[in-house]
Amino acid sequence: MKVLAKKTLARKGTPDGRAEDRRDALGISGLSLAVGTGERAIPLLADVTVRVGRGETVGLVGESGSGKSLTARAALGMLPRGARATGGVTVADVDVLAAGRRQLRDLRRTRASMIFQDPRASINPVRRIGDYLTEGLRARGVPARAAAERARDLLDQVGIRDPKGAMRRFPHEFSGGMLQRVVIAGALSTEPELLLADEPTTALDVTTQAEVVGLLKDMQRVHGTGMLFVTHDLDLAAAICDRVYVMYAGRIVEEAASASLFAAPAHPYTRALLEASPSVHGEKAEIKAITGRPRALAESPSGCSFRDRCPLAGDECAGTVPAHRPHGTSLVACVRPEQVTP
Repeated sequence: MKVLAKKTLARKGTPDGRAEDRRDALGISGLSLAVGTGERAIPLLADVTVRVGRGETVGLVGESGSGKSLTARAALGMLPRGARATGGVTVADVDVLAAGRRQLRDLRRTRASMIFQDPRASINPVRRIGDYLTEGLRARGVPARAAAERARDLLDQVGIRDPKGAMRRFPHEFSGGMLQRVVIAGALSTEPELLLADEPTTALDVTTQAEVVGLLKDMQRVHGTGMLFVTHDLDLAAAICDRVYVMYAGRIVEEAASASLFAAPAHPYTRALLEASPSVHGEKAEIKAITGRPRALAESPSGCSFRDRCPLAGDECAGTVPAHRPHGTSLVACVRPEQVTP
């Protein structure tokens, strides 16, 4: 893999004696998000705290509509129209919620990238692929010829045949899966400090998924990139993530190291997700659907949002929203984590 020249990161304890860079790639602290005002305000996220360290892969899992993609977008200041955000969001040393339009544009071009689930909604249909891939590089001062060479190299690495010809084509000339590869190449082009991957392999076949995930992990090792990996695929999260956050109805309900979370979940919702997910290893005798439907945050003014679907729910679950507390190796928002069996 060809690597662009980049400012050297300072790291403590490395062989050359440089000091370690302890900044997080992403720090979300107590983020709450709502649209509307007064009594008409609709809450979307509540007290979300997520941290992604340099070189770390962090999973964000949960059902559709739980707020995963919205959390990832908020990390780059891409908030819904009319939204009001409180709390803190920091990417490297940039205060995202306080940043102006120019600062956010520079952040997205040079220091952070996002891979969206729908590639056609995230790429300009009237611009050639070469222009799309080299824009961020040119913004960093890379000469046109070197930028084009880097773009062709990335297209080759994500499995695009005839990279030189692909640079001259328009998005509509690619299938959905091939266009997703182009978008992934674009996200990798500037070697970002933070990569937000929102279901990045959904449109790809299994073989290409493995190749793309391998490319993402290689980039992390070389450049110390932090990655927030949003996915429904719990097996994939278990395989590639260092830590995992579980999200339900706009709240984080559990956080733990990947190995311990999947071996011994501490929240009833995490256990229910695992029981409802097929496994490639074939050890499950039965797949159990989660009863009921996901609750929107606005539908849960008090108490635990999962209580209507939880087999362990009691009267105390309808009082106040459970605070996060340690249980085993997890940080969990549940009043009865000791009753959740592995």
